[in-house]
Amino acid sequence: ISESNFPVAAGLASSASGFSALTVAACSAAGLKLSPKELSILTRQGSGSACRSIFGGFVEWHRGNREDGSDSYAEEIAAKEHWPDFRMIATIVEAKKKPVSSRGGMAQTVATCPYYKDWLATVDEDLKAVRDGIKARDFEKVGSTAEFNALKMHATMITTKPSIIYWIPATMEIIHAVRQMREDGLQAYFTMDAGPNVKVLCQEKDISEITDRLKDLDGVTNTILCKPGAGAKIVNDHLF
Repeated sequence: ISESNFPVAAGLASSASGFSALTVAACSAAGLKLSPKELSILTRQGSGSACRSIFGGFVEWHRGNREDGSDSYAEEIAAKEHWPDFRMIATIVEAKKKPVSSRGGMAQTVATCPYYKDWLATVDEDLKAVRDGIKARDFEKVGSTAEFNALKMHATMITTKPSIIYWIPATMEIIHAVRQMREDGLQAYFTMDAGPNVKVLCQEKDISEITDRLKDLDGVTNTILCKPGAGAKIVNDHLF
């Protein structure tokens, strides 16, 4: 029995929390004493993003080079207390299961997108910019890099055969609204996984106004406020 308080398979990386929780719970039940790094390597086999959710705070995933994946794991680069006013507003426009899964969409992109290698060539530069931005608490650097990287990722999916377009009209409305927020002096940036829902990066001081603007948009059904937190852990509140 499992339970998630996030929409599943809707482009919000719900598998990250789901598989990391499953890994920690299963290892505990089996009496396995694995290190956080070992847990990260194990849970990555269920979901790549899950390897980061083993840890708290701000986390980097090392892609590794070995064929068996033993050197592909995550590690915390800054504790949650490092940047306590960093926030993300998950803006829900569609909670139902998306037509193309993240794994299937990426496999199709790798196989058929003519621009996939060009996107990969920018990853290390973007990663360094975000890493440096987190350490310096440079919100503009982190936000602008994440936003542009998300657009590049979706550009590769749009140019696959057949084309994968996760966006719906409400997705575009949020994108334009966030850009208008910046024109109005608010520090806000958008990012997206493989799906129609948009995550808006902001700081605590701007939460109220940004949330109000998002809720006023047609097609926005819910907003979920997120902040840096702890990693996966065992709790005593059972589901049955």
